[in-house]
Amino acid sequence: MFSFHVFDPPMGRGFPNRFSTQYRCYSVSMLAGPNDRSDVEKGGKIIMPPSALDQLSRLNITYPMLFKLTNKNSDRMTHCGVLEFVADEGICYLPHWMMQNLLLEEGGLVQVESVNLMVATYSKFQPQSPDFLDITNPKAVLENALRNFACLTTGDVIAINYNEKIYELRVMETKPDKAVSIIECDMNVDFDAPLGYKEPERRSQNQDEPTEEEPDPSSYADMDLGFRAFTGSGNRLDGKTKGIEPNPVPLAASDIKRGIPNYDFKVGKITFIRNSRPQPRRVVDDDDALNKFIAFSGEGQSLRKKGRKP
Repeated sequence: MFSFHVFDPPMGRGFPNRFSTQYRCYSVSMLAGPNDRSDVEKGGKIIMPPSALDQLSRLNITYPMLFKLTNKNSDRMTHCGVLEFVADEGICYLPHWMMQNLLLEEGGLVQVESVNLMVATYSKFQPQSPDFLDITNPKAVLENALRNFACLTTGDVIAINYNEKIYELRVMETKPDKAVSIIECDMNVDFDAPLGYKEPERRSQNQDEPTEEEPDPSSYADMDLGFRAFTGSGNRLDGKTKGIEPNPVPLAASDIKRGIPNYDFKVGKITFIRNSRPQPRRVVDDDDALNKFIAFSGEGQSLRKKGRKP
């Protein structure tokens, strides 16, 4: 008898489970078409040609599709997602801030590779201008802007549009890796002090506050006394002037009385102080009580006098 050892045939390599190609990149403003594609500038996704979709569909690519962009000339790299597959063949369109991070010019070559990234749990951003502090709720604004992003890379400077103004934020830290996916994740966000921000100077509590010195009452006479009653000159109806002009009597320092502060003052309470003394109550005598008014005690009067009949 003959025995045959049957071996499984070697598995063919087929298509590699990795997408990698080079494209010439251009900014979104170079995208031909009547439609305004400013939405691409507000996010972190690119536009690729249809052939990339055909090649990706043949591969066992995990979703969502995430890519690593590399500029081999400057050794700069970042990560992004894909928005559409409508670009011309051999060309991809990138947001302007992404081209600045990669130090790419119009028509430069960029290496595009498919990657799998871990889901983000933490990220820290540093605004590149103190103007970011003018936003009332920066976390809500950032959360709304990150909906147009697919991933974050440590060291990138992303750009968000809020209230018709562009704010740049540097990604200082991401966890659990330097490049993370932010699609359908629960991520804690923290902010670092903005670039160029200076803390306001605080006065130390140990500094002795200047105490108010008690002024000299003799100096009150030298002050501007303002209006004083009965110090003017008189005028006559016949036009003659008075012979002697009155001179105001100088005010002595002892005549000036300063107010006494109310040491029992409480916030929210107003106290009215009256200098008038209450009048004493009159004691009603017994005679006065008898002479009080009595109702229906008067006498009646008649306009016609009644005579007696004879």
